[in-house]
Amino acid sequence: MTMRTNYFLLLVLLLGIIPANNTHADDTTPKSVILYTPYTKISVSPGASIDYSVDLINNTDELVNANLSVSGLSNSWKYEMKSGGWNLSQLSVLPKEKKTFDLKVNVPLKVNKGSYHFVVSAGDAKLPLNVVVSQQGTYQTEFTTDQPNMQGNSKSTFTFSTTLKNQTADQQLYALMANAPRGWNVVFKPNYKQATSAQVEANSSQNVSIDITPPANIEAGSYKIPVRAATGTTSAELELEVVVTGSFQMELTTPRGLLSTDVTAGDVKKLDLEIKNTGSSLLKDIQLSANKPADWEVSFEPSKIELLKAGETATVVAILKASKKALPGDYVTTMMAKTPEVNADAQFRIAVKTPMIWGWVGVLIIVATIGAVYYLFRKYGRR
Repeated sequence: MTMRTNYFLLLVLLLGIIPANNTHADDTTPKSVILYTPYTKISVSPGASIDYSVDLINNTDELVNANLSVSGLSNSWKYEMKSGGWNLSQLSVLPKEKKTFDLKVNVPLKVNKGSYHFVVSAGDAKLPLNVVVSQQGTYQTEFTTDQPNMQGNSKSTFTFSTTLKNQTADQQLYALMANAPRGWNVVFKPNYKQATSAQVEANSSQNVSIDITPPANIEAGSYKIPVRAATGTTSAELELEVVVTGSFQMELTTPRGLLSTDVTAGDVKKLDLEIKNTGSSLLKDIQLSANKPADWEVSFEPSKIELLKAGETATVVAILKASKKALPGDYVTTMMAKTPEVNADAQFRIAVKTPMIWGWVGVLIIVATIGAVYYLFRKYGRR
């Protein structure tokens, strides 16, 4: 092979090697401007707010002014880019330096479960991000409590602690209502201040205290109290339960409330009595008795009341017989109604009068005495 041929082959080889080496050098050359964040794929719940810290890195030898934008998100997804407290649309980076900005993405409450992709751009630099929504989203209100059932007597005030959650994208003003039976009192206290409405921010919650007071003479039992929080677009209902154990109270009196009478010694007097069940529980086996003066007799018709419901009144006749030896004056007799749970009593002042016959005897004695004196004056007056 001639020398010229060898030179020609060497030149061909050199021309073939140079392009190959240039191609390899272009593949390893770093990109001029890049965007970086470590959180490229995260899993969140509906309504969550995602805060990204994004670095804009300038690998060039020149100042870079990059326009910032986000693409791939629907209108229901809201975002904002900030740095130093300012909203950004463009960021300037010096050569061989980086700048960091914050990207906040709000996941809507009403969103389907799945994976969502979007891209952050700074000029020609692209940063693909992926958000996985872990559960199906809602647009609703929740009214909840950890203790929906309480127990006490009819004089108790039942206080429930509830939470009102606004799982919507807007601020809501809720009207607070209760469907309680007649006589019940229900008071709402948002943030522990009495009110009839509560204002809750979007995707936020508020504590609502509910005070429930039953009627004074309510019967023992279990009562359902539905409460509701409503706006024009959303509402939620919560059912509370109050178990009234009942109270035992009883009153003994007369139909007119008069606790005095009179009787003639040795005579019988009938007194009308009323026994009122002023509590909230059923009274059983009410026994009647009396503390009376010596030699007096007291009986009752009927002598026992089997049942007396809450709020009802039973009528009893007390038969009082005064002693024949009773002297005129005032006497005290105590009537009593007793059950194993509660007692009631009433003191009666009894004025005793002498019998009519003794009045006539007294008149006759006076007349006889006047006659005897007149006779003595007539017979012995001259002497």
